[in-house]
Amino acid sequence: MTASSAAKSTSSNTSDTGNTRGNIRGEEKYTNTSFPDDSGSGDGSLPPARFAFDARTWKEVAHLLLNLPEALIGFVYVSLWLYAGVVSSVTVIGLPLLALGLTGARALGKAERRRARALLGVHVEDPSPLSRQRGDRGFFPWMWSALKDPVGWRTTLYGFIRLPWGVLTFGLTLCLIFVGWPLLGFAARGMTNLDRAMVRGLLSPSSELERRIAELEQDRGVVVDTAAADLRRIERDLHDGAQARLVALAMGLGLAKEKVLEDPEAAARMVDEAHGEVKLALQELRDLARGIHPAVLTDRGLDAALSSVAARCTVPVSVSVDLDERPAPAIEGIAYFTVSELLQNVSKHSRARTAEVELWRKGRRLLIQVRDDGQGGATTTGGSGLSGLAERLGSVDGFFAVDSPAGGPTVVTAELPWRDRAAG
Repeated sequence: MTASSAAKSTSSNTSDTGNTRGNIRGEEKYTNTSFPDDSGSGDGSLPPARFAFDARTWKEVAHLLLNLPEALIGFVYVSLWLYAGVVSSVTVIGLPLLALGLTGARALGKAERRRARALLGVHVEDPSPLSRQRGDRGFFPWMWSALKDPVGWRTTLYGFIRLPWGVLTFGLTLCLIFVGWPLLGFAARGMTNLDRAMVRGLLSPSSELERRIAELEQDRGVVVDTAAADLRRIERDLHDGAQARLVALAMGLGLAKEKVLEDPEAAARMVDEAHGEVKLALQELRDLARGIHPAVLTDRGLDAALSSVAARCTVPVSVSVDLDERPAPAIEGIAYFTVSELLQNVSKHSRARTAEVELWRKGRRLLIQVRDDGQGGATTTGGSGLSGLAERLGSVDGFFAVDSPAGGPTVVTAELPWRDRAAG
């Protein structure tokens, strides 16, 4: 009798349900585990050691235990500068003390946002710096901006209410660790949800406009970094490619010039080699110019330019562009380079047999979708090329999503804001 038959027999003798699913479960149970011996120790091996909670719960517990020291520091700081500033407000040092205290409160809020981001997974954008009108440089404009700063005052309120909350969460978490272990995970989730609400409510940018300003400042940094990286790439390609080839060409022509009278045949061979170098240099310059901005895109638009990119892909690619008019040159260029990079990924990493590219307009958005039947597993995490694309599209109010399960297929969807060509 096989192990499977024995398992089925055991299952049928110990249960009268006759359920097929129960038999399968019984079969898996007795096939994959050992029967206990007389000593009750099984096969003698111990189960693998593991924590009772997952990493997220342990991060939440760590956050709750850190609440007390963080709350003490924040409460002491806020109490000292606020008391000193209010008491001395009748003198000339009162208002500057309040302004300095509010500026320091911003730093405490920044530290709290980082802690919440690391331990609670709450991503709250940093508020924009204190705003001052252009040309208003000096002590008094800074003091007035600091005194009117809603972010500093909300962080001050956060510092006051955190002390009783920090004492409560620290004490309750410590008690549950020692005497209420089964309830620790549930209690930690509930208390940290209140922490998340306080961080979002009191430490986030003060208004939708400020959130937008912070987002645009971050996007501006991405654009600047991208432009600098592109300039470095162009300089490297020129220095290592066409420039080096042209230097070798000049040297070869110089040697050929010296041998024209002495050895015409050798000079002719050198001129012939130089002619080949010129062709290669021209091809490299064409490729470089195509990487900066292809002429076919300027002259004929996205349909012809993307068809040219698809023709260079290592797998058959079908291209469908459904646009009744051309978008602004900047949007057109971003769409072109997005599809170009995605098709390069298809050629290098996907192991696909076919791919499809579709572009169409929906309202005030330009939609791009690239599919392939490759092995899948593409992701925007880990500093991959797709993460760079997501950042570039985000910097222009775009959207980027990747659906790539293991085994494929991969579907990449991108959106760009539509801008009319006449408006630039």
